[in-house]
Amino acid sequence: MSQPPIRIVLAKIGFDGHDRGLRMVARMLRDAGCEVIYLGLRQTTENVVAVVEQEDADAVGLSMHNAQHLTLAPRMVSALRNADLEVPVILGGVIPDQDVAPLMEAGVAVILGPGASAEEVVSAVRGAVASRS
Repeated sequence: MSQPPIRIVLAKIGFDGHDRGLRMVARMLRDAGCEVIYLGLRQTTENVVAVVEQEDADAVGLSMHNAQHLTLAPRMVSALRNADLEVPVILGGVIPDQDVAPLMEAGVAVILGPGASAEEVVSAVRGAVASRS
């Protein structure tokens, strides 16, 4: 019996207006058989949580290039936990090395940097979803 496809919500929260990388990730994940719910730019954590609930998503992928990752990513993790959703948050974008440990301690499941290959992205998502079970 085959597994159902992974359902992932992709979004940019806050005022970051750079979504080219996130659109590329959406295509990578779709090509790998995932169901992608692409929310795009300027989302709120509340909106992402609502969509995760509505779509019964398995993961959230956030892209950040606005240097707000230390604030917004933990806020996303907390919003999901407060809604009793055990959904891994996968973070991509420009994340300085010194910020990786605090983000992981805050509950971010995976951090992918610029230039991650399709195989790395798909493997990271599958691993994060598998580890929550």
